[in-house]
Amino acid sequence: MSATASAPVTAISMTVNGKEHSAEVEPRTLLVHFLRDALGLTGTHIGCDTSSCGACVVHLDGDPVKSCTVLAVQADGASITTIEGLAGEDGSLHPVQEGFWEKHGLQCGYCTPGMIMTGAALLERNPHPTEEQIRHELEGNLCRCTGYQNIVRAIQFAAEQSS
Repeated sequence: MSATASAPVTAISMTVNGKEHSAEVEPRTLLVHFLRDALGLTGTHIGCDTSSCGACVVHLDGDPVKSCTVLAVQADGASITTIEGLAGEDGSLHPVQEGFWEKHGLQCGYCTPGMIMTGAALLERNPHPTEEQIRHELEGNLCRCTGYQNIVRAIQFAAEQSS
């Protein structure tokens, strides 16, 4: 292939935060880069480039995934929710977002979107998790600032709101 030849592209279409999006992407484009670069949804963070930190967690058809491990073409036809789409249509915070506010669940904020998305997915599956279950769920998300205690409290707060 010559240096001037363009890379092959694949047409994709997905629903992101309730809106349909179609684009042509290189097959190697990661979902995190598509969300940030093509759609401008920069709330999904890129933290480690190794799938270790969890800053890039989004919901793919309702399941939490590290978007740095998913190719955009794999999400073709899927429904994606990012941190920008978690709040209510009226702008009201999701209970986990409210918990982070009320229980001081963040410091620098870099890990926060992934932590919130992971916590929200946990509460979808288990509305009343124990502290141990919350900590287990968060094992794939790294925070270098908080020591996790207030993050756990934030998710417990959110669980209590639905009681």
